[in-house]
Amino acid sequence: MNILLVEDDALLADAICDGVRQQEWAIEHAANADTAKAALLNHAYSVIVLDIGLPGASGLSVLRWMRERYDATPVLIITARGQLSERIKGLDDGADDYLIKPFEFDELLARLRALIRRSKGHVVGCLSCGEVRVDPEKRIVTRGGERVVLSAHEYRTLLVLIERPGRVVTRDYLQQAVYGNHMSVESNTIAVFIHQLRRKLGDHIVVTVHGHGYMIGEPQA
Repeated sequence: MNILLVEDDALLADAICDGVRQQEWAIEHAANADTAKAALLNHAYSVIVLDIGLPGASGLSVLRWMRERYDATPVLIITARGQLSERIKGLDDGADDYLIKPFEFDELLARLRALIRRSKGHVVGCLSCGEVRVDPEKRIVTRGGERVVLSAHEYRTLLVLIERPGRVVTRDYLQQAVYGNHMSVESNTIAVFIHQLRRKLGDHIVVTVHGHGYMIGEPQA
């Protein structure tokens, strides 16, 4: 299990990290929203432990950003705010479970194990188009059986397209799926990712539908 802990309280974060490592699980720590987003763009995690009350941008903003990017990694929110409205807001924004501070460490472990069990019960099958194959669970891309290394943004672009074979996906939709609503990017960024995908996976993997967007596979009737 590989966990990302997003928590600004250094003492609590150290205690959680120490306890998790004693379980022989891997864990990384981010103390704010920006650091958490950077980690999520570059690494895959089994589960996220996310404090709502972060300095600056809130934990809920990280959660919304994840879900806008179609990142379905299980999220356990932890907070000192015990009000029902806060818990409801977190769950409505896409959290899978919650804990209220202070909590027993054994309960945290139990909830993490439960989230992993539930997520394994909803595994997405492999996706393919021609000789290109994507394993969303492992985040592995192959071409003709050979593994292809993609950047996090290239992978996200490919995944959005290959999940919608034969359907045109607009540049704006791709931009939102890759970056979310809250990041400003250059107008040609998606075109750059498409170029890189063609270079790595073959010129014909992505079709440009001029004036509309991009597509993988044959058009739907």
